[in-house]
Amino acid sequence: MRHTLYRTVLFALAFITLTCQKKDESAFNIPVEYYKLPNGLKVVLSQDATAPIVTAAVYYNIGFRIEPKDRTGFAHLFEHMMFQGSQNLGKMEFIRVVQKNGGVLNGSTRFDFTNYFEILPSHKLETALWAEADRMRGLDITQENLTNQQGVVGNEVKVNVLNQPYGGFPWLDMPQIANQNWYNAHNFYGDLNDIEAATLEDVKSFFKTYYAPNNAALAVVGDFDMAQAKEWINKYFADIPSVEQPPRPDLSEPPQQEAKRVTRVDSLAQRPALAFAYHMPANNTKEYFAMGVLDQILLQGDDSMLRDALVQKRGMTGEVSGGINMLGNMFNYNGPMLWMGYLFHDSTVPADSVMAVVDSVINHVRTSPIGQATVDRALVKFRSDFLDMTTSVFGFGRADLLASFALFYDDPAMINTVEDRIKEVTPALIQRTATEYLRPASQTVLSLVPKSGS
Repeated sequence: MRHTLYRTVLFALAFITLTCQKKDESAFNIPVEYYKLPNGLKVVLSQDATAPIVTAAVYYNIGFRIEPKDRTGFAHLFEHMMFQGSQNLGKMEFIRVVQKNGGVLNGSTRFDFTNYFEILPSHKLETALWAEADRMRGLDITQENLTNQQGVVGNEVKVNVLNQPYGGFPWLDMPQIANQNWYNAHNFYGDLNDIEAATLEDVKSFFKTYYAPNNAALAVVGDFDMAQAKEWINKYFADIPSVEQPPRPDLSEPPQQEAKRVTRVDSLAQRPALAFAYHMPANNTKEYFAMGVLDQILLQGDDSMLRDALVQKRGMTGEVSGGINMLGNMFNYNGPMLWMGYLFHDSTVPADSVMAVVDSVINHVRTSPIGQATVDRALVKFRSDFLDMTTSVFGFGRADLLASFALFYDDPAMINTVEDRIKEVTPALIQRTATEYLRPASQTVLSLVPKSGS
């Protein structure tokens, strides 16, 4: 969670560093040591002695996007299976081991990875590495565990989506509307019938294929001894056999040629909701970084154009939110993505009126030059957010970026080049990017209306 004071301090530090960059070009430099084990496991080590804690994170190169067809929600189901016991740890014992040693842990399924992490006192790093290696080596995959977790995930879908006002809005709903390729456009949370249809053989095959060391990255961040960490990683992970990986499916998304407008009734909602989306440029291109700056200009912070137009000037909503990648940040995904905004409004405010204002603001950045002062302010905001990412959750934020860059690009040191790429963004590049990627024909709009308003 972001605290206002903390964010203000980061913003000030970002501004000072940006304005003084000629004096100290190396002010931002995260230590990165990267290597691979013979079995293909990617290992990233980053020391930080600020506090006597350490984060260990394992990222597997399997997420919502490439789960099997007719098994929607399977990647998420398997995330739950990873806590049901392994060769040396019984059901839920992984959690108890971490908590009894003063740590916290979690796991999540995202577009392009499933991750697991532990934050522990530094002297317990070996415990985390041993436990992660134990379940990578082999899960206790039983019909009892599968049946149990099918029920858990099914209830989660019911609670978080089916029986929740605005459930899945807009992170789950919008990709299904805006995208055409099944891998980008299916129900990531999972259809209940698909979840219930998963078999024991499905689970065993999924684990053997995707939970292999050559399909994973391990990041260790914090206060640890480098030589000792390497010794433990080699001891616990090196003899886990690699597995030949299947070809990745084609994730490419055909260009959107016509605007899409969808209205859905939400029988549990009390107020209408509205979301709009555009397709992102390809990762790591100049336009991709320009969209990162455009996101700051249009959506992020009290000075953003859309907040000014919709909240402060017209009072159409109390807040407008969104960004790049609603399940993370603009760096921890690897495939087609949407830039998205969303808001809630009163029934007395027509959705068309709201979208008329949104369209006016976006048309402005497409047709009018953005001043250098506006760009400079957006760069400072971007740097503040990036610093926030690298320092959040006691080292997990840094581990997340390092593991993602290793997993997707085989280059975790990219974390130290982000600022250089952002500094290359100019007003002219921003306008070219807006002109190309924020075209009216590329827009998708989703309106949710309460049942009483249908």
